[in-house]
Amino acid sequence: MVDGGRTAAAERDGDGVSLERVTALLTRLAGMLLAASGEGASEVERTVARVGAGFGARTSMVLVPDGAALTVLLGGRTATVAVRAFPDVARLDKVAALKPWAHRVALGGTPLAEAERRLAAIDGAPAPYPWWLRGLGIVLFTVGFAPLMQPTWYEIGSSALLGLVTAVLAVAAGRWPRLARVLPLVAATAVSVLVLEVFARTPAHGGAVLLMLPALFYFVPGDLLSAAAVELAAGFLTTGAVRLVYAVFLLLQLYLGVMLGVYATGGDTSAMFDVAAHADLPRWATFLSWVVFTLGTVLAFAVPWRLLPVLLGTVYLTVAVQSGATKLVGEVGGTFAAAVALGVLATVVAAGPGRPPRMLLALPGFFTLTVGSLGMRGLTSLAGGHPVRGFHDLLSMVTTVVAIAVGLLVGSVLAQRPQPLPASPDYPAAAPPPP
Repeated sequence: MVDGGRTAAAERDGDGVSLERVTALLTRLAGMLLAASGEGASEVERTVARVGAGFGARTSMVLVPDGAALTVLLGGRTATVAVRAFPDVARLDKVAALKPWAHRVALGGTPLAEAERRLAAIDGAPAPYPWWLRGLGIVLFTVGFAPLMQPTWYEIGSSALLGLVTAVLAVAAGRWPRLARVLPLVAATAVSVLVLEVFARTPAHGGAVLLMLPALFYFVPGDLLSAAAVELAAGFLTTGAVRLVYAVFLLLQLYLGVMLGVYATGGDTSAMFDVAAHADLPRWATFLSWVVFTLGTVLAFAVPWRLLPVLLGTVYLTVAVQSGATKLVGEVGGTFAAAVALGVLATVVAAGPGRPPRMLLALPGFFTLTVGSLGMRGLTSLAGGHPVRGFHDLLSMVTTVVAIAVGLLVGSVLAQRPQPLPASPDYPAAAPPPP
């Protein structure tokens, strides 16, 4: 709604700035930020406020993960709008492009028409990679993750074929929205049937769950679980709680899909054992698998190609710190130390308007810490009649989520410099929100 009795024409100044146009610009920006907020919504409010201040406007927001109530105050008039967008991480190229645009506009002096034109160009930009490269990225993402489950050649080979199935489904879901709504369930069912009927015929190849997880890792919400915990720790209680519930719902979809695959093949839940096969993968292959994994992340999530080297650095740093610290202080301590290192590195590298956003830099590190896969293993172990192992994995998931969230928050606090909002002509600068 817009209050005040004057018309839009009467409100425009010489540069064409009006409450209506600024509100429309900020509404579009907020929607784009929410749509790319699968890793957390903590930066949405700050970015919208800084862009609004560039045109002399004052803003406030009430956030939930898939929407916001945005209030804009300009020239003594107020407008309030509702913004809705489903959070995802599928188009990180837009996230990378929004950061320098927002910085330029926040400095002031950018004509409103130019800001509108550039934002529309970012919003309407085609995907940087064609559909078949995205599909290839999902396959590489799967294959790169496979050695973390079982360091065997069989795991890599089966994961490549199963990853192709999930890639086809993911690409098809981009064309058919109805499939997208149940994609985790359909993918988990298809992978479960193939593993039980084709790949898990003998225990020598490892447990069925370990063969399934790499192909389902694209859908496992480990990043959402960690982002929810980060938001809760930082004081964003509503967004954190809702995101946590949604992440658990996605895990349950995957779990149900796996169970449907068991029932469809005529098996029983005892097939859901979680025993690793004898390792036969050389160390060099395990080391190079993170290159494959990062390349897959770039293609699958539309990350600009130029960022591949820095993302490789964040992945190897996270893996190295986690491996080294785990030997000294155990698994939980190693995960916490790796999350702190990742938080510091992502915050330092992201400093400056021309640098990639912090969320984009931290994404591969989120994945390497594999929170969600522990939840899947725990649920399937419980269903398979292994309660001790199942509850152990679920407890490990909870502990790891907290370790990652607190570690990233600590890393951000250690490396981040306070950045107050710029003052508008009518209002003083606001204090910065919590990190």
